[in-house]
Amino acid sequence: MKFIKYTLSIGLIGLLTSCQSYLDVKPLESISDTQTIYDKTSSETAIRGVYSALASANYYGTNFQSIGYLSGDNIQWTGSQSQVQEFINKKVNADNSTIASVWTAIYVTINRANNVIAKVPTVTDPALTTDLKNQILGEAYFIRALAYFDLARTWGGVPLITKPTASPTENRGIARSTQAETYAQVLADLTTAEPLLPATTNRYRATRKTVWSLRSRYHLYQKEWDKAEEYATKLISDNASYQLVKPYSAFFANDARGTAESVFEIFYSANETNTHRNQWQPQTNGGTRQWAPNDALVALLNDPKVGGGRSTLVAKDNQNRWYGNLYYRTPAADPTYVIRIAELYLIRAEAEANQNKLTAAIADLNAIRSRAGIDVTTAQTKDQILLGIENERRLEFALEPHRWFDVVRTGRATAVFNVTDNNRLLLPLPAGELLIDKALVQNTGY
Repeated sequence: MKFIKYTLSIGLIGLLTSCQSYLDVKPLESISDTQTIYDKTSSETAIRGVYSALASANYYGTNFQSIGYLSGDNIQWTGSQSQVQEFINKKVNADNSTIASVWTAIYVTINRANNVIAKVPTVTDPALTTDLKNQILGEAYFIRALAYFDLARTWGGVPLITKPTASPTENRGIARSTQAETYAQVLADLTTAEPLLPATTNRYRATRKTVWSLRSRYHLYQKEWDKAEEYATKLISDNASYQLVKPYSAFFANDARGTAESVFEIFYSANETNTHRNQWQPQTNGGTRQWAPNDALVALLNDPKVGGGRSTLVAKDNQNRWYGNLYYRTPAADPTYVIRIAELYLIRAEAEANQNKLTAAIADLNAIRSRAGIDVTTAQTKDQILLGIENERRLEFALEPHRWFDVVRTGRATAVFNVTDNNRLLLPLPAGELLIDKALVQNTGY
């Protein structure tokens, strides 16, 4: 079953019976397929199943995030598994188990969202009010948008599946869409989600504000600078809800969660833990330290003129070895930070710089530097400002999954990572998927 396309063996029963308790939902068991989503309770359980898939170890729990930073230049692999080293070397093979597990996990998430989108509108339970029905649908559209966004930036064009799947073979034979078409699906889902969702602040579930934040990131990737600026401003101007908390560590240290820094984070608990923690923490803290900050990152973070307060992201173990300390809790109930307000400041700064609004770009860049406790930037020209933003993003999100995607989208992979084969800027489709579906075509160069 390892390579069944998109793990379509995960049907609606799985959608409802595997929901995680961290969302305070008791799963519904032994429900026939015709009744899986039929009333208010099952509708609410189903959307929690979508969040559960998003939070899984192979998606935002660990593996998808690891692609974003292992492929960059901040992290070293301390183990012996060659498939992990492939990301460090920027030479990932199609039989890599991590890409297979991530591909599967994202399509599981999409399938669960598709079930909600297809079935919740047909529910006639009076207890499921129009507002609540719209909210559930909006959340499903938002999560599907995020899933396709992650697929597009990782693999390029992918098969677009927008209907629920009930059997393993149902979607075989569907060719890949282009990357542009995949991104278009993202925008379509965000556009649909926005009016369905409440304009409230919720750091754990999608609202209209969460949609705005992902739209800002989406428009940044599309180089639609005015739109990226517009949507970032919607969040930044909401100072009552979102702020750069001080000091830098305040959004994660001392068991903090759901601070004003957070736009969207994933909640874990002692019963449903975040597997990410064990990869970072050393053995003395009950982890494996399989990946760790490399010497270059440690030097940058510990330079008070460059890293400032961000030095709290790293610490030393009893063997004098550096380790990453963003995920540290015992038990491992650390949140996953999907979108922080700091990202919106840096998105807006980049968008402003690319529109030659240099004074505004410097102000947003300095907001990040000030929170980190370092001096204002000396950058003055557009190119200097853009490089300053790139450098701040490297440290601001040092242990979050941005670095690889940032450098690829700006066209600087050759200069920064020495990647001379542009085919390597997209990952290969998992080999197992190609074996079972001849309609799929591998990315060029693999």
